[in-house]
Amino acid sequence: MPAPYDGPMTEPVTASPLAEATARVGDRWTLLLVQALLDGPRRFNELLEALPGIAPNVLSQRLKHLERERVLVSQPYSRRPPRFAYELTASGRELAGALRLLTQWGADRSGSPDPETLRHLTCGTPLEARWYCPTCAHPVDDDDTGDLRFM
Repeated sequence: MPAPYDGPMTEPVTASPLAEATARVGDRWTLLLVQALLDGPRRFNELLEALPGIAPNVLSQRLKHLERERVLVSQPYSRRPPRFAYELTASGRELAGALRLLTQWGADRSGSPDPETLRHLTCGTPLEARWYCPTCAHPVDDDDTGDLRFM
């Protein structure tokens, strides 16, 4: 019988919010899959077409993972053989803002002389994302990192 551990007790490690997010949707195919579903429900073969280069087994794994994380739901449309359509949950649709920010970041670093950017449909002006405090009506700039804290 092994002796009981009598070393120092440590506090359980809590993951940061970013670690939690990346554990749920932190790989290339998963984020691209969420993006493909932002336009609405799609079937497996439609997702294969929307994600050139993804292997069917990888797509299947990512779909199952996102369903376990409650980012998407599957709806059967055929019993024999079993076939499903996949749709984002409200939680999954909330990722749209983060994906837009990542897309803009990638476009800014693409090296293209005229990178694609999100634009206001009414006037065509490129959009900018900004942090804003709704309580004190104060915008927080990237330079004000001392004003940003996860709590």
